[in-house]
Amino acid sequence: MAGTAEYGVRVPINQNVFSSLTAWRRRAVSRAVHRGARWVRETGAVTAERPGPYRFRRIGTGTRLAFPQGTVFGDPWIELGAHCIVGQDVTLTAGMMPDLDLGPDPILTLGNGVVLGRGSHVIADVRLTIGDDCFFGPGVYVTTTNHSYDDPETPVGKQWPRTDPVVIGPGGWIGTGAVILPGARLGRNVVVAAGAVVRGEVPDHAVVAGAPARIVRRWEPAEGWQPPLRTPAPVPIPEGVTPEQLVALGEWDKAQG
Repeated sequence: MAGTAEYGVRVPINQNVFSSLTAWRRRAVSRAVHRGARWVRETGAVTAERPGPYRFRRIGTGTRLAFPQGTVFGDPWIELGAHCIVGQDVTLTAGMMPDLDLGPDPILTLGNGVVLGRGSHVIADVRLTIGDDCFFGPGVYVTTTNHSYDDPETPVGKQWPRTDPVVIGPGGWIGTGAVILPGARLGRNVVVAAGAVVRGEVPDHAVVAGAPARIVRRWEPAEGWQPPLRTPAPVPIPEGVTPEQLVALGEWDKAQG
């Protein structure tokens, strides 16, 4: 029997079928790509049980370096406490370059519970210590080394740098894009505003902002925060309250309003 084309009959093409097939293929490929990406991130993460190519002096229980890691060298002179979170593309270095013998003591130490935001850089040519429970936003830069420019005839990048130890006390919050310069010594529970450039000593319970950073608020034992806080302190959730109860309470507040 002759085909329909022989009689000049055009068979309509169902565009919906092809569109549906293409959309299905794209969804399948997308799911496969995301599954593969999750597998790579999980497999490439660094932990105490799976240190990857690194030989950290210490890496505590529950600590995790997200994949992909940034530049990491001098790892035998780097100590990472327990339950730290190191975000993607975070640089951790000890020494001015890889493959140096830096002696018997650690150069870079992170305490327990430290969080380093994505894309942060921690550069330690001499001793650098970050205390327990410090939280860094993304893109924070901490260094013990700075360029010198003593000789006006020599390019700055070719002059021997200056180094000075850095100490960041426990419980601090370092905002996005902040820079901590050599010689900085931050006390306990210090807040560094986003984009601040910190040098010198910052006392306990201070808030600093600006470039160069200056104290804009401080806790005084007799007077509390000075200047006073503009917003009330958040009320913690009582123990034993379930998520369902919180949702119900929110709905009740809306109804009362």
